[in-house]
Amino acid sequence: MYRSHNCGELNASHINQEVTLAGWVQKSRDKGFMNWVDLRDRYGITQLLFDESRSEKSVFELAKTLGREFVVQVKGTVIEREAKNKNMATGEIEILVKEMTILNAALTPPFTIEDETDGGEDIRMKYRYLDIRRNPVKNSLLFRHKVAMEVRKYLSDLDFCEVETPYLIKSTPEGARDFVVPSRMNEGQFYALPQSPQTFKQLLMVGGMDKYFQIVKCFRDEDLRADRQPEFTQIDCEMAFVEQEDILNVFEGLTRHLLKEIKGIEVEKFPRITYDYAMKTYGNDKPDIRFEMKFGELNEVAQHKDFPVFNAAELVVGIAAPNCANYTRKEIDALIDWVKRPQVGALGMVYVKCEADGTYKSSVDKFYDQEDLKKWAEITGAKAGDMIFVLSGPADKTRAQLSALRMELATRLGLRNPAEFAPLWVVDFPLLELDEESGRWHAMHHPFTSPKPEDMELLATNPGKVRANAYDMVLNGNEIGGGSIRIHDKATQQLMFKYLGFTEEEARNQFGFLMDAFQFGAPPHGGLAFGLDRLVAILGGQETIRDFIAFPKNNSGRDVMIDAPSVIDEAQLNELHIKLK
Repeated sequence: MYRSHNCGELNASHINQEVTLAGWVQKSRDKGFMNWVDLRDRYGITQLLFDESRSEKSVFELAKTLGREFVVQVKGTVIEREAKNKNMATGEIEILVKEMTILNAALTPPFTIEDETDGGEDIRMKYRYLDIRRNPVKNSLLFRHKVAMEVRKYLSDLDFCEVETPYLIKSTPEGARDFVVPSRMNEGQFYALPQSPQTFKQLLMVGGMDKYFQIVKCFRDEDLRADRQPEFTQIDCEMAFVEQEDILNVFEGLTRHLLKEIKGIEVEKFPRITYDYAMKTYGNDKPDIRFEMKFGELNEVAQHKDFPVFNAAELVVGIAAPNCANYTRKEIDALIDWVKRPQVGALGMVYVKCEADGTYKSSVDKFYDQEDLKKWAEITGAKAGDMIFVLSGPADKTRAQLSALRMELATRLGLRNPAEFAPLWVVDFPLLELDEESGRWHAMHHPFTSPKPEDMELLATNPGKVRANAYDMVLNGNEIGGGSIRIHDKATQQLMFKYLGFTEEEARNQFGFLMDAFQFGAPPHGGLAFGLDRLVAILGGQETIRDFIAFPKNNSGRDVMIDAPSVIDEAQLNELHIKLK
């Protein structure tokens, strides 16, 4: 055996035992006649002692040659440590080393393998295998494993069956670009990597599997940011003979289970709000409800005065920032500059200070009296000591701008506590959305989402008003999952393709296999997919997902550790019948 114990389990109960340990050298402290070495593995750190008077001379001298990250095996006796360390699980003992073997020498690592490292993100990504040795990354990966195991346990206990679906599939339009894979054996033809297992899980319902799940890799060729990767992992689920309420109950239960088992938190309330309410009240469809700052629409009380900016606007809307009436002019100007950045795009911002004495001081006092401003405060819910911030302009654009400001203010005010969890459902999404450039309707979720039966007649007359049987779960301002009741009959699916602008031939070429399957007795079915990476990061109290992925890509979609993507040689291209332009 390379080891009889790991480096995190020995304590005072093991004193006088002979043990064998193996691991990496964290650091050494050579005092001349004594040498202490911290030995590390995944489980912890144990202190080794090399004593000139008690250790073999050859072993004592060998210890002086150890460098950081050397891999060694030691044999020795557990003894009581004179200077105990209460902050270490093994802090009561140390190992008096009798034998040592250097299993592998190591170059000096390019950054320190410590919780607080001196390595920047780029260098740590390049040497990711070293970064994983650090506790923050190692513990994030172990945390991800724990979440995944709890998911499997919960769903398996509800009789869900885990089924693997293919990675090499047919390219179908699902919203993002596909990653494509050339087929050597089928000249000029390509597979696609799945953006999701959508059609396969529907086919499993046609196949009678009843309850399916899979923790599965998905692939989308899209621009990246901190919470997005070209390959990501979904908790993918589908159920037969269900309505929306059945699915919401199951996955509300899963979320409760994870919060309780992983975080020790009981969450009873899962509010449900409509898409329209979310957009009108928070400016986006994934609102963070850990704090208030709900939108107050001010058109009726702010227009028809002498302020032309508001009079010309489609929407005048504000929020009340708590306890911000003491902001200085410099702080207010900084916020105005923030909303005028290209990323937000506002042309300016009006503010109203709600003073402690019940009066109001605004940047538009020339146009509005105290009674006017009092109405603004009532509509936005502002109290004495708060500050009202108001934006105006085109409705959709202005709501998005105010939503960005709301989140920025919450961050600055410390209202986004990562240890607090506020889930909710957003329901009744629009079925279709209009592409302004092409003038074509697109599925807001995907082409297989069922319309609300009561809205079917609107497809022909007012497609933008048709609601989908679709739902998203939101947690702390992040969409962690979404799904829908699916179309399960050929006629409705053909109708959907028609309104999405597919010709019969295009629909047949792309999805003929699915419509054929619907003719053989497809049950009513629906499902949901959680984004595992994002869910784990939020449960772990983080904003970004990279540290919860073993080998992530950077913002350019590159793996800088293995240097991928990379060119392939001419022989491979010829085999695949590909010529580069």
